[in-house]
Amino acid sequence: MNLGIIIILITALAFLSNLLNWKFLNSKITYFLYCIGAFIHEISHAIVCIITFAKIERFEVFSRTPQVIHRKSRLPIIGELLISFAPIAGGLLFLFSINNYLLGNYFELPAIYKWQDILSAPLNLISQINFLEWQSWIMILLFINTGAMLGPSLRDLKNVWLPLIILFFIDSAPLVSLGLLAISFILINIAIQIAIIFFLFLLGYLRRVLTSPKSPSW
Repeated sequence: MNLGIIIILITALAFLSNLLNWKFLNSKITYFLYCIGAFIHEISHAIVCIITFAKIERFEVFSRTPQVIHRKSRLPIIGELLISFAPIAGGLLFLFSINNYLLGNYFELPAIYKWQDILSAPLNLISQINFLEWQSWIMILLFINTGAMLGPSLRDLKNVWLPLIILFFIDSAPLVSLGLLAISFILINIAIQIAIIFFLFLLGYLRRVLTSPKSPSW
């Protein structure tokens, strides 16, 4: 288990989440929720740019392709790595803060130390959801955004493809645990999206059945 594989998985799952959004859930509500995730994603890039002395040339959030255009960091290699993967740390910090300060630790966030926990952790979190309580709805809305919020873009990987190879040889238990937790959050994101897509498909099917002209009885 190493950081390189985890980064690739987070990126791939985030891409799948965004694809489901644009292909099957392309609505004003979805776009609004996507913008929340995109804002956390891009502001994380921007903050780390400032910390690592990388001049920001363009900061776009509320567009079809949110982005932060910046110059090279003055910290060789490590600066570019931190900037590219800042959304993972920034997104997790945002979710932890919402759960802690706004929701009063309503959700018990699982600690993940091995690959086997990737599936059990999302099920554990989903089991804590109570549709009758507003705290659960806050987290559901945030979970819909985790793909856009946490996942590095393909452009982010392209910017650090050479240093990324080094991560395939790094095995840090705390960083691996956070990476696996990010994967679990994105899996919840995808599970919610699939459930909504299925519900909309079923609703559309029932509407067509109920509104279609009935065949004459003989």
